[in-house]
Order: sequence, then C-alpha cells, then structure tokens
Amino acid sequence: MTTTKDPATDDLLWREDKPVRRPIGASLKELARYWWRQLTSMRTALILLFLLALASVPGSLLPQRNLSPSKVRQYFTEHPGIAPWLSRLGFFNVFSSPWYAAIYLLLFISLIGCLIPRISVYLRAVRAQPPKAPRRLSRFSDHLAGRTDRTVDAVLDDAAALLRKRRWRVVRRDGTLSAEKGYLQEAGNLVFHLSLLALLIALAVGKLNGYEASRIAVEGEGFCNTQMSYDSFTGGPLVDGSDLAPVCIDLKSFDTVYDADLTPARFVSKIDYSTSVGGRTSGATIESNDPLRVDGVRAYVTGHGYAPVFTITLPDGTVRTEQAPFLPVDQKTFASEGALKIDTGNAEKSLALQGFLAPTAQDSSNGIVSTDPRLINPEVALFVYQGYTGLDTGTPQSVYTLDQEVIDSGLLKKVDSVNLKPGASTVLADGTKIQLDSVVEWAAFQVSHDPGQVWVLVSSVVLLVSLMTTLLLRRRRLWVRVVDSGGSRSIEIGGLAHSGQHAFSEEFAAIGPRILGRAQPDDEESP
Repeated sequence: MTTTKDPATDDLLWREDKPVRRPIGASLKELARYWWRQLTSMRTALILLFLLALASVPGSLLPQRNLSPSKVRQYFTEHPGIAPWLSRLGFFNVFSSPWYAAIYLLLFISLIGCLIPRISVYLRAVRAQPPKAPRRLSRFSDHLAGRTDRTVDAVLDDAAALLRKRRWRVVRRDGTLSAEKGYLQEAGNLVFHLSLLALLIALAVGKLNGYEASRIAVEGEGFCNTQMSYDSFTGGPLVDGSDLAPVCIDLKSFDTVYDADLTPARFVSKIDYSTSVGGRTSGATIESNDPLRVDGVRAYVTGHGYAPVFTITLPDGTVRTEQAPFLPVDQKTFASEGALKIDTGNAEKSLALQGFLAPTAQDSSNGIVSTDPRLINPEVALFVYQGYTGLDTGTPQSVYTLDQEVIDSGLLKKVDSVNLKPGASTVLADGTKIQLDSVVEWAAFQVSHDPGQVWVLVSSVVLLVSLMTTLLLRRRRLWVRVVDSGGSRSIEIGGLAHSGQHAFSEEFAAIGPRILGRAQPDDEESP
C-alpha cells in the first residue's frame, strides 16, 4: 500500500495499491511476505476468478461421470484417442478434480487476504477528517478565484451550508474549508468483493451439501425421497443419503396441452405428496416453470413419454402385470421404443419384450408409423424373446433396450412378432399369454436440494447493486480558502476527483460560482 500526492503540492490526497517489486537476495521471510502480497492482491484475485471461469468450461462441454456415466462411456467409444488423456487430466470430473479445488481455494484465500486490510483502511478513512487545503489551489484543473465584501466566517458558513445540503462531509479550519464526498464508491467496491466471496461460499456449501436425483414415474406410481428410490443419484461429499428430507410423491396424471400445429404448449403433472411416509397427503400441480417446493426440496418434471401396460399369464397360471417406459425416438410424433425383461423363475426360460409404440398408429409398407404425438390410436409392434436374459448376474443392464450380443449369441431367441392394440393379446407356443392392457404416460422427475440457493440469490443481487454503486459514484474533494486582504476578501476554490474528472468538472462548475456569490441560488441537488 503506497500513497499518492498532488503533483502541485506535497500534500497527501489519495492512498492506493501499487505492485511490490520482488526483493533480490531476500531472506525466506521476505520472500514469503512478497508472495503473500502477490497472492492477496486484487490483480491476482481477478486472475484466479478468470481461471475459475475458464476451468468450468470443460465441465459444461464434456459429459461428467457423476451426472452422465453412460455419456462418458459413449465419448470414450467415439473418441478413443483423446478420451483417455482427458480422463487423466480430470476433465470428466471437473468440479471434483484437485486442480479445480486448488483454484477455488486460492481464490478464497486471495479474496480474504485482499479484503481484510482494505476494510481496515476504509474504516480508518471513514473516521478521518477531510485533508487540509493544499498550499496552491491554483494548480488544480478545476479552480476558481474571486473577491467578496462578505466576512471570512460568512463565506465559509455559506459554503459549508451549501456543501452539506449536497451531502458533502465538511470540516472548517483557520480560514479554509475542506469537503469530501463519494466514500460510498469504495464501500461499493468492498461490498462487491464481499458479496463475490459470499457467492463462492454459497456455491461451495450447495455443492458439498446438495444433491440431484432423477426418477421416471408412470401414472399411478409414486416414490419417496430416498437414495434407493431413484434411477440416478448424485450427492455432494457431505451427503450420505440417510438424512434426506422425508418427501413422497405420487403421480396421479400427466397431460400435454398442444397448440393448433401440435407443438407442446404446457406440461401439467398432477401429483399428491406428503412430508412423511404414510403421512397426510396434499395435492399439487407441477408445470414447466412451476416446480414443487417443499422442505428445501425442488421437484421438476424434465421429460415425458408413454408406457405400455402388459398382463402376462405364464403356463403355470401365474398372472403378472408389467409396465415399461418407452423412450421417444421422434419428438414430433412421439414414436417410442422400449424393452421389458421378465424373470419367470427359470433363468433359462426368461421372457423379454422389445417393441415400437405408435401413439397414433397408421399402417405403412414398413409396418406401423405414428402420425400424431397424442394418444389417439395406440399400437405396439412387439418382438417376443425367450431364453437367458442375465438378470440373475447382478450386472447393470439398460432397462430400455435388450443386449444385442445376448441375442446374437443365441441365449435369447425370438419366438414371436406381433402388433397389439389395447385389449389384444398373443399366445406363445408354450402357452404364455401376453396381452396389451393399455398405454399410460410417464414423467421424468428431477429432485434437487441446494442449501446455498437462497444465499446465492442474495449474494448475486448485492453484487450487482454494489457494482452499480462503484461504477456510478466517484470520490472527490473540494477546498475553499478565504484570505482577508484589508477591506475585501479573496476567495479561492479548488477541486479534485479520484476518477471521472470530466463529470466532476461539471459538478464543480455548478458549485464554485455559488460559493463565490456570482450565481443565482439553485435548489437542485447533485446525484
């Protein structure tokens, strides 16, 4: 921290940061002090902030293992050359990588080490009085001089009243007046950096203690906020899954409202929810920009589709009802594909279904096609397989497709292919009956919890307000000297702005003549 003096005088006018040169042949203590000053300088904080933003780019462009492990595997398949190198550098786990954490930690240290001394300096400056008038006010670019018949006290009293009305801080000394304004600029600057620090802390708290989970629920199906209930669950390092908010959700119905050109206009999910298992339920509606918010948990609906419901009667008379969400392959017509694997009790004679669903079916030369996304005339083109599905191995499998390698190996053999409408059925050679009961809708829920979300919002608002304060306000000083030269008094006025000198010149031009007594009274206050 060094001082800046007025070029026309030896008087101290501003105090400002200057880079410290690296000492040559310095001791270990001096070197440590030098590097600490470098780390805690505002320039280093800005560089680290830029590096943090730059380091976040790969996390947005590349799939992340904690969010989309399947997409990471697909990236390795599509880019076998560069993917291993990106993995070694941690680009598939950016936000939990050591180098990202190091940048984050250094930014924290830099901001804290930079702000503490600046706050101390600012508090001392706020309590300090404006500096005394320099010896030669005529050397300032904003300067006025004149003579008056008023007494010294009358001139200074009038000047002090005028400046105080315009919210200047004024101090009178022997024959002089010192005024200062614009301390909020530095306060805005400090609050800006404090809110930036609070924003980073809130983001870190949310990342460490928050979680995101997803679950597909069919109409009439429900789930609770437990880790085992979700299709995928990603939690922060401090989340163990045992202290999640006790929220249960039942999907009663899902409706899509279409425009005249069959473009989806609204997605309406009607649910029942409770805040305890078996507790009292309440109704709610989730729409695109209107999630369910309860006990710090937010539940969004991020997708939807159709799920055929089958009744399967095994040869021994066992009846089972199964449903499988089918994934849309055409967003315009919502033609969908999916699969269903059924354990019949005999691993070698399990049942597997793979199908194509047309919400509004129409026959074509290549089979059925869908002509409308609405559920008007549903039909399923079904391929039925029997054999070994591998469900007893415990190896994770896709619930939306059958393993083509298992089919190619002959472990699963196709035994039937049929088109079914609701109510229609087919009977296999061994007596197994498969009936399509209905087609219902499913909704994809995303459940998230971020304890730092409110503080992120508050910090962001304060950050913007303080930034505008810093940019719009400017710190400036003004001095008035009155000298009694016998019979009349000479008045000299000088002013200096720390920044925005042109804007201050306009303000000075409005104040100076009034102090000299050469302008008409003006009640308008400066901003």
